[in-house]
Amino acid sequence: MKKHPLYIGVMAGLLSLTATLPLQAANQTVAPTTLNQPSRQQEAIESKIQNLLAQMSIQEKIGQLALRDWGTFDASDMKSIKQAVREGRVGGFLNVNFSSVDKNAFEELQRIAVEESPLGVPLLFGQDVIHGYETIFPIPLGQAASWNPELIKNGARVAAQEASADGIRWTFAPMIDISRDPRWGRIAETLGEDPYLTSTLGVAMVEGFQSGNLADPTSLAACGKHFAGYGAAEGGRDYNSAYIPERLLRDIYLPPFKASIDAGMQSIMSTYSTLNDVPGTGSPFLFKQVLREEWGFDGFVVSDWNAVMEMVPHGFARDAKHAATLAANAGIDMEMHTDTYEQFLPQLMDEGQFSEAQLDTAVANILRVKLRLDLWNHPYPRAKSKAERAQIIRNDQFRDTAKAAAKETFVLLKNDNRVLPLKKGQSVAVIGPLADAAHDQLGTWIYNGDKKHSRTLLPALREMVGDTGEILYAAGLDYSRDTRTRGFKAAIKAAKKADVVLFVGGEEAILSGEGHSRGDIRLPGAQAELVAELSKTGKPLAMVLMAGRPLQLDQTLQQADAVMMAWHPGTMGGPALADVLYGETSPSGRLPLSWPVGAGQIPIYYNHLATGRPASEDNYTRIEKIGREVFQHQPGNSSNLLDYGHKPLFPFGYGLTYSEFEYSDLELSDTTLDANGQLTVSATITNTGKTAATETAQLYVRDQVGSVSRPVRELKGFERLTLEPGESRQVNFSLKASQLAFHNTDMEAVIEPGEFRVWIAPNAESGLEAGFTLR
Repeated sequence: MKKHPLYIGVMAGLLSLTATLPLQAANQTVAPTTLNQPSRQQEAIESKIQNLLAQMSIQEKIGQLALRDWGTFDASDMKSIKQAVREGRVGGFLNVNFSSVDKNAFEELQRIAVEESPLGVPLLFGQDVIHGYETIFPIPLGQAASWNPELIKNGARVAAQEASADGIRWTFAPMIDISRDPRWGRIAETLGEDPYLTSTLGVAMVEGFQSGNLADPTSLAACGKHFAGYGAAEGGRDYNSAYIPERLLRDIYLPPFKASIDAGMQSIMSTYSTLNDVPGTGSPFLFKQVLREEWGFDGFVVSDWNAVMEMVPHGFARDAKHAATLAANAGIDMEMHTDTYEQFLPQLMDEGQFSEAQLDTAVANILRVKLRLDLWNHPYPRAKSKAERAQIIRNDQFRDTAKAAAKETFVLLKNDNRVLPLKKGQSVAVIGPLADAAHDQLGTWIYNGDKKHSRTLLPALREMVGDTGEILYAAGLDYSRDTRTRGFKAAIKAAKKADVVLFVGGEEAILSGEGHSRGDIRLPGAQAELVAELSKTGKPLAMVLMAGRPLQLDQTLQQADAVMMAWHPGTMGGPALADVLYGETSPSGRLPLSWPVGAGQIPIYYNHLATGRPASEDNYTRIEKIGREVFQHQPGNSSNLLDYGHKPLFPFGYGLTYSEFEYSDLELSDTTLDANGQLTVSATITNTGKTAATETAQLYVRDQVGSVSRPVRELKGFERLTLEPGESRQVNFSLKASQLAFHNTDMEAVIEPGEFRVWIAPNAESGLEAGFTLR
């Protein structure tokens, strides 16, 4: 029977966004973080804004909207750029560094702004501080595999302390785009496919960057990107078209942004892509309706780099003037890199196409964040000398934090015959193009990362075994895309001499990130051929993958006894991997996305809808088993791919350890749940193995029948438990009725009474199951 909506007493459009916000396990306590100033302080900020606006000329106001890219200038530009700052025609810079152009650029530019511009408004310096500044942490997708908000918060805190030492007070992170397509290069920068997990971890990253106190000189203002739907670009092709029904947009793609804004995030960046045929940079729906009217966001919006002008090739703007009109009226406060606002806003105001009141609003949004950052009192780089900088950047504490973080991101996908952990008495043949690749293990988006500070796996293994074993090394391939087989002979020779073979491959850093999408996500170069040859030696074969995305493994998965996904693990990736490979720490990572069998299966994600003919293992026949000239329906008629099946290679939330865990005694505090109530879902988790290890218990629900089709499972909570051998612990999740909300076809946020299933599980395809009724 069709259920009737039970409307929640909140504005339509709000509840289902908050309904997917992080829900902590009942036995966890998390101190709330807020950046909302006391009312008197906020009143003082607003008063200061009005005072500045009253004194600013139109040119100075438009200047606050200008974010200039220092990386596009050379020595011949310096005089004019500094004069523009002196005249108040620049609001901030990105990509400033200690270059040959001006070795003291941060301090000198800020000095001109503070001491020589008409009103002394400080500049805001921004940078792509994505997964570390100079101490590089694992790529964000790798950090998401930790399922550990505290780890992500700590990493962002380290990045903020390092970047602020140089004068950077704004980062273009977190990237909280939901992506279901591993072909997309920028999936490496995301936190995965799930809105709940991304919301939880995105909030942690915001809290780490902003420290709970924006006025702290070590804080960076966070910037959520890319608003909105960028991760749904067609075919995984960057800068492309995204088609997302509004209901899906509100239930899946927008919640992480709402969660981060509620946590105090100060800025939002527009998407390069079109969303339902409208470039995000020109969308009043996104920035005026959703962001400002519905959510009450009072920070500022910045375009992505060149995104205002890219509305012209999108076919949405006729020319630069039209692009400025569209962006400014859509609610883009600050223009990154291009200068259409400077060129055309005065004319647009004269023509009545843009008003001074609109200009004042945009300027106020920017000034508000600058004031919250306390730039008037702390405008200059935090490190006052090279010696002071050296004490901050890449210090031992930060490196230890990066190593600890990396160890929690590795996902053990396979471990037949307990090949891992390695034993120190063994001789190990280390083979593969990424075993000693200092640059590539850092991953994508590392403006300030330097390979000379990167510690790789090969020397870390040698240090680990010392005199207790032997490390034999033969790269086999010079780099991940190498197709030459000239190194195979030496690699096979080393393998035959060793007790165990460790292949370290995957993708170079350049194969993921912005603009670096792949249609073929198999191991590049001749890596698969090398693995096949190594497997013929009959020696136990463990494989470590470093990559910015899941890879199509084909026969390689069967040829390897053990497979560990290490992502791109950052500065301390080598020592962290050595610790885990030798069992100093049991791997604890869990997949933040579904790992496809192959590219032809994409998109594949766990929280999909059911179909009229759902597939199971017994209602279709795989392509290799189909007889010749059989009747049309003999292979079966269900929702599957004959060659790939209907399941991912590894499900969302999956990951092995060096131990085993048993789930038992699932209990619900009640079998019914009122619309304003909550129930507790509990289970006992037992470490039945012989090694201390960390398990991540995951809470999933399914709405059995809805006014629109509902996902087969939705993540609603998780908890990490570190258990000694034989130890048991009860995990308790509090599930609120509001967590079951969604948008109906009228874009109303509703919860609907009916039957629900609930699981406590180690991944999205298994677990203990029970049911309850929502009344």
